[in-house]
Amino acid sequence: MTIAPQAAVYHPDPRIETLQGRLSDPVSAAVFPKTILRFRNRRWDKAVGLDMLSDEQWIAHFGRFEPLPDNLPQPLALRYHGHQFRNYNPEIGDGRGFLFAQLRDGAGRLLDLGTKGSGQTPYSRFGDGRLTLKGGMREILATEMLEALGVETSKTFSIIETGEALQRNDEPSPTRGAVMVRLSHGHIRIGSFQRLAALGEPDTMRELISYSLSALYGETLGNAPAGQLLDLVCRRTARLAASYMAAGFVHGVLNSDNINVTGESFDYGPWRWLPSWEPSFTAAYFDNSGLYAFGRQAQAIHWDVVQLAKSLRSVAEADELAPAVDAWPAYYEAEVVAALCARLGVSPQGAEVDLAMIQAMDEALQATKVGVDRFFFDWRGGKRRAASPADAIYDGDSFASFAKAIAGYAGNVSLDHAYWNDPEPCSMLIDEVEAIWSAIDQRDDWSALDAKVEAIRRMGDALRS
Repeated sequence: MTIAPQAAVYHPDPRIETLQGRLSDPVSAAVFPKTILRFRNRRWDKAVGLDMLSDEQWIAHFGRFEPLPDNLPQPLALRYHGHQFRNYNPEIGDGRGFLFAQLRDGAGRLLDLGTKGSGQTPYSRFGDGRLTLKGGMREILATEMLEALGVETSKTFSIIETGEALQRNDEPSPTRGAVMVRLSHGHIRIGSFQRLAALGEPDTMRELISYSLSALYGETLGNAPAGQLLDLVCRRTARLAASYMAAGFVHGVLNSDNINVTGESFDYGPWRWLPSWEPSFTAAYFDNSGLYAFGRQAQAIHWDVVQLAKSLRSVAEADELAPAVDAWPAYYEAEVVAALCARLGVSPQGAEVDLAMIQAMDEALQATKVGVDRFFFDWRGGKRRAASPADAIYDGDSFASFAKAIAGYAGNVSLDHAYWNDPEPCSMLIDEVEAIWSAIDQRDDWSALDAKVEAIRRMGDALRS
């Protein structure tokens, strides 16, 4: 279950300092020609006690990166390795971002404020350390939509346009620059552990295990902390993979350096939402083999978790780690049933019945190519709610098995919210994303983005009803 923002007072807690010098390097932010505030997350600034900042103070902290009170005195670029499309790369790390601050939210969780596009670091290699404004806009849309659909995700906290003209191979250039701040439940990645294993640093590995258990999970260390952490990561990442499926979301780049050990989704590049239910649908134009296709995301995340287990072998025996890895498929099966039933707004009936219903749903959606958002909108509560443009499809043979299977489910949601009377569901398809960007790029018109964020949050309110 995703955690809704709860009002809080500012509570700094830079716990990462206990690992400083072994996990990160102090860096400085770039100095930008301009700092124009374009997006401020008014839902989540209250949750970390920063809602009282004026816009000028906001820009000072999140555009010029003046330290927050009693927080990290200097930003930290985190060190990590990772498998990128199954190829091990020891030459990575925070190349265009850093950890800026840590603080507690209203639920007591330790959260990070991290950046994207804040300038070069020791890990930039040949990159300029910058973010395009279009990339920042896309991150807003991805995180808002995922949050509304119940996926544990980082939050886009701030976007500030920098006045720079950037050159990119995958965008018409020059293109406008921006710096983003994300609010995230930790930035410790599977790749953080891979680096320590590769360098042969077992003592620091044990410290990172301890930090992850205590600071990120709020757990007391047991007799087998590596296995304890691995099991938690397996459970959370299984939930993450399941939530992607229920959301109809394709992350695009599920490398081991992009998997957070808290199981929170983050770092959005070539993402897409499915137009129709196609397991082979890919998001990244460079994913030629379909490694991270929609239907292979669970397999990809499980593979990444196995790499974490291999890294933990430097401090733990295989017998301590194997049970969690072996249990991952069962965790995922339970989570995907729960996630899809939640999206449909029905109560699970039992593993065998639920899996049969989901299989019937999968077959119907693949056969008919009905819109994914259209389908979940029309069948919310476990039955067809009202007349729909897809009624002829639903009345056809392809949907017969699903209609029969879902008939035995009881809806457990309210449909009183006005959203359920809308003619169309709230969606996030690529043509709309490009249209929103075109208005910003050509006319500096942000109204379509503002309206879309409002519409997404309204949908989220309806889904939580």
